[in-house]
Formats: sequence, C-alpha cells, structure tokens
Amino acid sequence: MSDDTVIHVGGASPYDVVVGHGLAGRLPGMLGDSVERVAVLYAGSLGALADPVVDALVEHYDVLALGLPDGERAKTAPVASDCWEALGEAGFTRSDAVVTIGGGATTDLGGFVAASWLRGVRVVHVPTTLLAMVDAAVGGKTGINTGAGKNLVGAFHEPAGVLCDLSLLATLPREELVAGLGEVVKCGFIADPAILELVERTDPAALTAGSAELRELVERAIRVKVDVVVDDLRETGGADGHPGREVLNYGHTLAHAIERTSDYSVRHGEAVAIGCVFVAELAARAGTLDPAVVDRHRTVLSRVGLPTAYDPASMGDASFDELHAAMKVDKKARGSQLRFVVLDDLASPRILAGPSEDDLRAAYAAVASAG
Repeated sequence: MSDDTVIHVGGASPYDVVVGHGLAGRLPGMLGDSVERVAVLYAGSLGALADPVVDALVEHYDVLALGLPDGERAKTAPVASDCWEALGEAGFTRSDAVVTIGGGATTDLGGFVAASWLRGVRVVHVPTTLLAMVDAAVGGKTGINTGAGKNLVGAFHEPAGVLCDLSLLATLPREELVAGLGEVVKCGFIADPAILELVERTDPAALTAGSAELRELVERAIRVKVDVVVDDLRETGGADGHPGREVLNYGHTLAHAIERTSDYSVRHGEAVAIGCVFVAELAARAGTLDPAVVDRHRTVLSRVGLPTAYDPASMGDASFDELHAAMKVDKKARGSQLRFVVLDDLASPRILAGPSEDDLRAAYAAVASAG
C-alpha cells in the first residue's frame, strides 16, 4: 500500500479518499469493528469486477449483495424502496453498513439508501468509473431522480471512506473514460489550471488506467472537490464572494437540462463539457471573461475527445425553449431566477444570477453552432 495516495477530508465527519491500485484490502479498516452486516450495492453489469471487493468483505462480515440497474435507471424511488425492503428483511441495524461499487449513479443511489436507512448508516464508496472517482463518490451528496428532474430528492451523507482503485478503470470503455474527463477539466477551469496544462501537454491516448498522468489528474480533481466541500458541505456559500460548493456546478445547469431532455442518452461528462462552453460564452457576453479563455474551453475539452457543441439531432432534439424550461427546474435556481457559476478568469469563479434571455440565447447559439 506504500504507493497509495491518501487524501484526508476534514470537517465534522472526517474520512479518507484513497487513490491507488488493488485497494479492496482497505475496506474493513474503513468500515470499522462494530459492523456485522454489509450490503453491497453494485451496478449489475459489473460482473466479476465486483468480486475482489465482495471477497474482501465476506471474510469479515455477513454480506448482502444487491444488484442495481445500470446508469440513471438505478436512481429511482422504486429501486431505493427495493433496497430498503431488502435491508429490513436482512435485519440491518444502525451499526451495519453499505458499500457501493459502480459509477456515479450507483454511488448516488447507494449513498441515498445509506443516508435514509434508520436515518443514516455508514457507507464506503468504491467508484468504478473516472466520473464517480472525481465527482459522485466524494463530498456526501446523494440523490435520486424524479420525472421533474435530476437529483431533486436526496440528502447530504458523508461516506466513511472512498477507495479510488485505478485498476478498475482498465476495463472501462474509452468513451466512458473520456466522459469522466469532463468533470476533471471542469476542476481545472474553476480552481486548478495545472490540470489544463497537464491535459494540453499530454497525448490524450496516454491517459490510461495505469498512467501517471491520469493518476495526477484524478488526484488533482479530487483535491479541488475536497477543498471546496470541506468549506461548504451543504452548499450555503463560500467566503469573500466565492460561490462555495456551488462552484462545482460549473457547466451543470445546462448539462442537467441536456441529460433530462435526451432521456439521459447523453453522458454526464459530455453534457458538462457542453455546459462549460455555454457558461464561458455567457460570461463573455456579460463582459467578464476574455474570449481567449472561452476558446481554451473548446480546445482543452475537444483535445480529450469531448463535445463542445450541442447537436439537437443526436442529443435529444430539444429546442432552446425546452432546454431553458428544463434549466428552470434545476436545483440551483432560486425562485424563477436562473443562477450560473461563471468565471472572471481561470480559477476566479462567481455567481451570475438572472442573466438576460438575450444573453442566454446568444450563448446557446454559440454553443449550438460551435465546431
């Protein structure tokens, strides 16, 4: 374990995020001695990928394995209810625990089940996608979707630990790895420009599960999220005008609208990439962001293979008005006023509340027509 990187998350409920290879042996230490039963909530398509984690647990605990639907189909009230019923039948108490194995949807659903069962039991996340490692598994946000929108029902529930086992990325389809880079690059724009520089000087084909470059990107993105979350766990705002945790939503207001109107056929990281370009264009129209930084959004995101334009024909065929309506349901909206995280410069974020519809339409037109 000497090569493992341990990133400590402070605050009222401290825990560690461990980055490395072959980390399943660390699970019992994160779960603690009082746990007797562990429910393993895993994405059903993982197959043998979940075996090392389950094997590490059955030596120490009574294990209840619960397979979940893949992707956003897991994040529904009926799936959560099925998990609650299974925990009840198995006699899970407040001293027992949940372990999630899977991507961001598994982490969100499993975290919500842990947060809501007996008003909160321990949970350890073992993310299996790049997106989940740098985003969903860290920070304590859990949630499920409703017909009205994404993540509208949920709770804050910090994990007891997170194991980012990079070896799990070896079987991840390339398009999923690329999609996860959307959240990584986002972290570069909002807080750590060294991420952008690393992407710009690295051959994208070299960003693989075993590469030092991908590991550095993962660790830097996690540290960005940890720094923000520790200061503003419940998204109440930061100091000195900083948006606080809300900064992590850079690009997400349009991204969630694209996901919802495409019935989640557009990957989250792909939608975030488009959303980041959109808010960069919006900031440029508000007169606060240099056009060169807007261009850098496109070049860095496209370099790793992410889309920088919204193509209605392949992404759900939503009009501006339909996307605008979907954005108004977003969690970040306050009343009828849309709120966007924008940049004044690299790593200099702020909130833009209530932009004009003319600016919104112009920014959308720039994204819809961008090459």
